[in-house]
Amino acid sequence: MNPADQWLAINAKYFPTEQVQYIRQRIEALPEAQVQLLYTLSFQDPTMMLVISLFGGSLGIDRFILGHVGLGVGKLLTGGGCGIWTIVDWFLIMDATRQANAQKLYSLIG
Repeated sequence: MNPADQWLAINAKYFPTEQVQYIRQRIEALPEAQVQLLYTLSFQDPTMMLVISLFGGSLGIDRFILGHVGLGVGKLLTGGGCGIWTIVDWFLIMDATRQANAQKLYSLIG
């Protein structure tokens, strides 16, 4: 098993499924030292973000953790859009987490 496949076996759940093949190609093109550096990165777990959204979503905590400060402030000031935004975000937060993880990875691997 090559290093890219090993890394993806551990971390694929943190990224959108449709981007995993692209990520594999990018990792295979990296030098060995940079592949080892990837093991030091930590990513947000989409399932844990859903739990955080269930309990603290109306306060915007989920969005603050993802680095979406503007959305977090909006949810905080409106009480999660009077609850509507909070409920809608329960269906969107896992994909938003995977996209944020992908952006973090792309900033490193290009």
